[in-house]
Amino acid sequence: MTIMESLYRFTSDGWCVVEGIISANEVGGVRDSVIETMRKAEEESATPRRSISEALGTLINLDQSFASYLADPRILGVAEALWGKHVKITVTTPVVNLPGNRPQGWHSDWPFNQKHAARIPAPYPDTPLLMTVIFMLVDFTPENGGTKIVPGSHRISDNWTSDFGENNLSPHPSEMQVTGTAGSVLMFDSRMWHAVGTNDTDQPRAGVTVRYGPWWLNVNPLVPGSPEREYMVDEQGEPEANVVYPMPQAVYDSLQENVKPLFRHWVRG
Repeated sequence: MTIMESLYRFTSDGWCVVEGIISANEVGGVRDSVIETMRKAEEESATPRRSISEALGTLINLDQSFASYLADPRILGVAEALWGKHVKITVTTPVVNLPGNRPQGWHSDWPFNQKHAARIPAPYPDTPLLMTVIFMLVDFTPENGGTKIVPGSHRISDNWTSDFGENNLSPHPSEMQVTGTAGSVLMFDSRMWHAVGTNDTDQPRAGVTVRYGPWWLNVNPLVPGSPEREYMVDEQGEPEANVVYPMPQAVYDSLQENVKPLFRHWVRG
């Protein structure tokens, strides 16, 4: 699709798939690197598996194998059409759906989860504030738990995290499962209701989630030790699962020049 076609799908339906962001002969190396990074993190930490991806909220600090693809014009073109040229990345995290994993509940991404301390209160404004991009490092199929979405739900002013009164594990009458070949990306409005599907295969379904947003979006509540984190989360005792650690200068210096502007706000000496 062209950038304008992707933008139309993104704004009208809330999502689109763009193929070939990572080439077929490179995606395997990225996949293996991300999975190995997660394996090492688990070995070095007593943190339960469920929390590993939370601890890797800034995957880019540990693994730069996917960094060169983050500024692909087919992705940035949509983000810049929404918010202008000063776009930033708010989170990079691995998403590895292991064999036998059961479905997860319908939800929207940060900052639209009403059970987290750093949130935009519902009802949400009817405008895109964040774009979630999932880099598919293997084929996403119905069998391995390709991401489930509810098309059009990005235009709804609330979601299940506000206690809709429904079981968020129940099938939705409008749901669909996104499929795509390894190297493709799924881009969706972060308000979109989505969920992890069941992986009925014997192989992990691996990907990397990256969220893009406008320059003015305050992401400091995600940073441990920041004033916003202290008074919004720590002092209030409210839950906030999302954690993003600052980027070391050495990691920033290693990035390609067209990728650096996306992370400048995260750099700490």
